[in-house]
Formats: sequence, structure tokens, C-alpha cells
Amino acid sequence: MSQDDGQHDIAPLPTAELHLHIEGTLEPELALRLAARNRVPLRFGGLDELRRAYDFADLQSFLDLYYELSAVLQHRQDFADLAEAYLARAEAQGVRHAEVFVDPQAHLARGVPLEVVLEGLGEAFRSAEERHGISARLIACFLRDRDPAEAEALLPRLLPYRDLVIGVGLDSAEVGRPPELFERVFARAADEGLHRVAHAGEEGPPGYVTAALDRLGVERVDHGIRCLEDPSLVARLRDEGVPLTVCPLSNVALRCVGRLADHPLRRMLDAGLVATVNSDDPAYFGGYLHDNVAAVTHALGLTLQERRRLAENSFRASFLPEDAKQRHLSAVAAAAQEASTT
Repeated sequence: MSQDDGQHDIAPLPTAELHLHIEGTLEPELALRLAARNRVPLRFGGLDELRRAYDFADLQSFLDLYYELSAVLQHRQDFADLAEAYLARAEAQGVRHAEVFVDPQAHLARGVPLEVVLEGLGEAFRSAEERHGISARLIACFLRDRDPAEAEALLPRLLPYRDLVIGVGLDSAEVGRPPELFERVFARAADEGLHRVAHAGEEGPPGYVTAALDRLGVERVDHGIRCLEDPSLVARLRDEGVPLTVCPLSNVALRCVGRLADHPLRRMLDAGLVATVNSDDPAYFGGYLHDNVAAVTHALGLTLQERRRLAENSFRASFLPEDAKQRHLSAVAAAAQEASTT
């Protein structure tokens, strides 16, 4: 069954999206439109050729295209348009709160000022609740394939934007770049009261998850699917209630999982882990949040109660105030009750 079929026969539940790279929502149509607007030459002859480039052999081949297309993002309005396009899609997919990743270093490295990036995204986020019924904040990610000193220099520049930037993360290619390289900047972020998350255990080994917990003090683990290779780590994650932000379609697209039917999400739930479903880089991986939920529902045979649990996990794992979490949890319960009677 196609993802489109799955969407039509499964109603989305209210959900928080906790693993979403704003640059990864750059749909080919918008990329070409911004390239024309900003007179940025691309090596693709048109939309069809660009779409064919979205066939990745691994994480690095995806990142190469990802950063290449980011070149069309140059002005404040470009970032506002990018965020607005995501928010409109997310609203239709049941997203009611989003904690969105952004890669400031990737933009700074090509000469785009930090203020342009954050103020452009903030323009869309400030009206997101009124326009789309979505509360939205940013998590600024450090690029693990760059010098940690660069991340340390970036951190103080983020602090004036605390109303928008609620935390820091760690992303990009894992292999050979263990979390402890960024221990100092994460400690400083903690001292400033910022939340901390990190990609770990996607391509990297289970030990990277442990290092993210022990050396970086993360409150959530992004991906984390390889934790299942270490029973003691699984027990720790379960006992400590550490959330994991799982991205099923991304895992298949990047060959971390061979087939969706083999995805470890069901095993993670059965092990008592606080797993959530997210879309990662949906423009590149074939689906937004509910597309992911619908796809794994069909591939793994998830029940309504399991989908409700995933939605509840997402709000509990968010950095929202407790009263907001409870409000959203009540909405999930009401939507699940309605779904069970239709």
C-alpha cells in the first residue's frame, strides 16, 4: 500500500514533532523557485532531474545534496517562506507543536548572517499558532563534522534569541565523530539553561547513545534505533524514561533499515521505550509526520492504542510547560476516542 493510501484511511492524531530539520523541508518546487528568485545556478535541468537526485546510497550522499540545495536560502524572506511551507504541511498532518532543528553553521559558512536565518524563521514561527494552530520553537544544532571550537563560538551568539531558540542539538554524519567531542559546548549550554538533544545511534554505534547521555547530558536522543543492540542500554533508556525521536522513512531512505517492515519501532515500543515518530527531512525522504505514522502503521500493524501511545509520548517528550502538555494529551485522548468509534 502506498503512503498516500495509508494517509487516507488513518486519521492523524494531534502530535508534537521533535525531529525535523527545517532545511530538510525544502521541497524541489520551492528550491527551484528560490533559486530563480535569488539567481542561484543549480546543476539540475529542471524539476524531474532534481527529483531523480533524491535517491541516496547513504547518509553522506544525502547530506551532499542537502547542503547543495541550501544555497538557495539567502535572505530573511527565504527562511520565512521555508518555515511557512513546512507549517502549512504540518498542520494537515496533525502536528500541534514543533521543536524544529536548524543548522546555523551551514548558513554562516556560506556567508548568510545568523540574524537572517533566525529572524526569517522567527517571522513564520511567531504567527504559527494563530495561522496554523502550531506552537513552534527552534533547536540550534551543531555540526559534528566541523571543529567543536566553531560550535563554542556560536553558542553565545544564540543567547539573544532565547525566546525562539530553546535548546541545542548535534547532527550531521555520525561516523568517527563521537558525542564527547562536543562535551564542553554542551556543558556551557546547560549552564545557560538551554535544553540539550543529540543525534546518536543512527549510523553510529550504541556507545554513541551512552556517550550522549553521560558526556553531553542530553534530555532526548535523536534516532537511537541502534540502542536495541545493547540490552543494558535499552534497560537504562526505559528505566530513565529517555525519549527517542525515531524517523522511520528516513531510516529506510538512508539504508539504516532495509525495509519498513523490518523497522525496530515496534520492538522499541515492546521494550517499554519512550519512542516518538517524526519526519526528519521530509522533502527528501518521502513523507511528513503523518505519512511516517501511516507508513509504519501498515508495515508493522500498529494498533490505534499504539498510535495513541506514540502521540502521547511526543508531547511528554517535548519541552513544553506541563500545563500545555496536559492540554495536548487531553486532545490526543479525545481524538483517539473519536477514531475508535468511526
